[in-house]
Amino acid sequence: MDKSRRDFLRQAGCGAVSAAALAATVNRFGLITSLAQSAGNYRALVCIFLSGGNDGNNMVIPYDNYSAYSSVRQSAGLAISQASLLQISPISQGGVKFGFNPNMLEVQTLFNSQKLAVLCNVGTLLQPTTKAQYQTNTGGAYRPYQLFSHSDQVTQQQASISNNPSQTGWGGRICDAMNGVNGNAPLPMGISIAGTSLFITGFVTSQLAIADSNTSLANVLNLTMSGTGTTARRTAYDQIRAFDNQFLLIKRTSDTVTQALTADDALSTTNSTISTVFPNTSIGRQLLQVARLIKLRTALGLSRQIFFVQLGGFDTHTNQVAAANSQNTLLAQLSPAMKAFYDATVELTIQDSVTTFTLSDFGRTFQPAGSGAGVGTDHAWGNHSLIMGGAVHGGDFYGTYPTLALNGPDDTDSGSSARGRWIPTTSIDQFSATLATWYGLPANQQAAVFPYLYRFPTSNLGFLA
Repeated sequence: MDKSRRDFLRQAGCGAVSAAALAATVNRFGLITSLAQSAGNYRALVCIFLSGGNDGNNMVIPYDNYSAYSSVRQSAGLAISQASLLQISPISQGGVKFGFNPNMLEVQTLFNSQKLAVLCNVGTLLQPTTKAQYQTNTGGAYRPYQLFSHSDQVTQQQASISNNPSQTGWGGRICDAMNGVNGNAPLPMGISIAGTSLFITGFVTSQLAIADSNTSLANVLNLTMSGTGTTARRTAYDQIRAFDNQFLLIKRTSDTVTQALTADDALSTTNSTISTVFPNTSIGRQLLQVARLIKLRTALGLSRQIFFVQLGGFDTHTNQVAAANSQNTLLAQLSPAMKAFYDATVELTIQDSVTTFTLSDFGRTFQPAGSGAGVGTDHAWGNHSLIMGGAVHGGDFYGTYPTLALNGPDDTDSGSSARGRWIPTTSIDQFSATLATWYGLPANQQAAVFPYLYRFPTSNLGFLA
């Protein structure tokens, strides 16, 4: 790939042109093409987005160095007690013990059975950044676009583009790059159970958004027609959709409807029953729907799939530990849902081929906001992510756990301004590229999907077999 083409793709990834204009350009010049390759064994990526900014400091907590944690959080009433921590001994930490939040028993079980790993202090980065570089920010080269803003950081987490808004997600660009792998399968590669998602929005490929498991797969896409003349009305409808297809936007609309109808036909005729019991929570129902879809992979001719689900409520400026919708409550929903989903992949004998991971807007300040029953935390930066699956080198930490000290080497600020906003030591680019490589993204497509990955020292963090 020559330099001018690489530059074009980087600009396109940053939203420099509209998705529709880029799609037309891609079709004309063939910059992104369907891959003439065999996908081989099935693989799936499942993104669990923890919306609002999950407080990683209260999810993965030092046990042996507990005083560094409690000295800042205890007096405000935000610290989780040491006795209640679910102890773990990460392989790479030389016997130093940590603990999961006490509401994450199932996650602890997965970690101890080496089916789950933690990626520490990961976040949006323009390039590797020290505290001094962040504070001077020479040429604006060290602070992601609109850092600490919910909407902008959500976009950057899902896009793996940290210097500008993006109109596509890194999952969607993988779908673009591997568009030909699933052949003529009736479902698209990217499917959301949480509404339309930037994460699986591509330049030239479409995503499918469906309801959770409260709606059977046979009913998620039904075209409602009943009574006499149904066949004739459907025929007329299909003919109308064929009109004016020489116009790009009309054709795009018609293609979307056609895809939905084709998917409906496929989902209505295939058994998707899952025996594993899932919790009856929002995240449990979403992951059950994902499991049902994975069960249909062979019948529908799918060898690669990317899924998006979401659990909201993590914007815990107040009542982080005490309220009915506190972080503790949300983690108590997340943990059993993740374990049930892993168990479902075992039921389907596909556990080594499905990797599930968490993303969130950002971490939260180490220093509490407020005190007592109303204590919470504010917007921060680096955070911890969970990675689950049979192919995960689990029972371990990846990346670098931050130094838990206000005004410490990982804190963005100094003096009285220091609140414990950790500067990430691993980028979302590296995290997502590691997942994409395992998924099967060809090396020659990596720059198109992750245009700024070249700025970081390694593209594979080693947490997947």
